[in-house]
Amino acid sequence: MNGSQVFHIGDKVVYPNHGVGIIEQISSRTTGTTVERFYLLKIAASSLKVMIPFANAENVGMRPVVRNGEIQKIVEYLSSGECINSADWKDRFKENSDRMRSGSLSDVAAVLKGLLVLAQEKSLSFREKKMLERARYLLVSEIAISRNSPESEIEESLDKALIKANLRFPELTELAS
Repeated sequence: MNGSQVFHIGDKVVYPNHGVGIIEQISSRTTGTTVERFYLLKIAASSLKVMIPFANAENVGMRPVVRNGEIQKIVEYLSSGECINSADWKDRFKENSDRMRSGSLSDVAAVLKGLLVLAQEKSLSFREKKMLERARYLLVSEIAISRNSPESEIEESLDKALIKANLRFPELTELAS
């Protein structure tokens, strides 16, 4: 398995765009002379179960939950002013969709921040509101699991970081309208 990450039962991992899951089982299937091994992942939020072949784990962007150092960088990024958005909504939507799929939490933070900056200038499209909601959820839920803290506490600390950049999380009611 060309030196890629090996996960074990009970590990908390991130499956891009779905969030954090726990490896519940490792199984194998034999087809002819080929033995293929799978991770059985249970997504924490939705209880969705996903089977991921060992060979594909890296390609789909499965990774361990973020560590503290990475979280610190994300919080600093959210509280700083810098942010780049494509002017054209189609380009922006594609870039953001790619970032969301990358599996990197810093990419998810970049989407969140970019959309919050944009929301100050004009109202977001339905799809962008949905993406903002998703980015917020992925960020908060993963950091909460990583730090073993309640999500409400993480939302508060991210809110404080965003306020430093003159941004804030919209209320969920604002996203619904």
